[in-house]
Amino acid sequence: MDIEFVIEELKLLSTPEHFAKLSHFGIEDSKALGVKIPLLRNLAKTIGTNHTLALELWDTEIHEARILASMIEDGRMVTENQVNKWVSSFNSWDMCDSCCDLIATMEFVRSKIEEYATDEREFVKRTAFTLMCKLAFHDKKASDLSFDRFFDIIEREAWDERNFVRKAVNWALRQIGKRNEYLRIRAIEVAERIKCQGTKSAVWIATDALRELNDEKVVARVNRTKKRL
Repeated sequence: MDIEFVIEELKLLSTPEHFAKLSHFGIEDSKALGVKIPLLRNLAKTIGTNHTLALELWDTEIHEARILASMIEDGRMVTENQVNKWVSSFNSWDMCDSCCDLIATMEFVRSKIEEYATDEREFVKRTAFTLMCKLAFHDKKASDLSFDRFFDIIEREAWDERNFVRKAVNWALRQIGKRNEYLRIRAIEVAERIKCQGTKSAVWIATDALRELNDEKVVARVNRTKKRL
């Protein structure tokens, strides 16, 4: 399946109705076609893993082509330089979050989290916290102690009031806290300290996280999960 065929398929899958919704959801649409994510996943399954095609799709700069590229990329072929190049190009939260499914599987992911968390670019910084979420959800073998450094970063960066950063910081705090009871208590402690920072962003991040982490249903579900020290 060549690049020209795939681009034509993307155009066929696009709809004016979905394209019109992109800006409403805060998605940069200047180079978008208007293809729903589930349709991209179906197309990715049809294509299969293809490193060369993934690189070609990324170079088109088409919004959906880049998301599709992350879905068909061969993780064994991905380099740290490639990840840096892709992340530097992020201009929307959906591209960031989709590509993080791939980046989270890289051996160097934790060093990238440390690096991106201090980047001044909004979507690069969001990447750091989205990767925390992906690891918290998918890396079942990771120890609880391995997430302690993430708590330090979350607390340190809770001041950032940019919408797509603060939402990702909040998401990371909640997702890590839902791994098990040990991390839930740790997340609550961090949230309480964040709340004391007093900034608008910090108070929102902490208040929302505390609401979920103290929810009875969440507590019951979390308590069924064993901790991994």
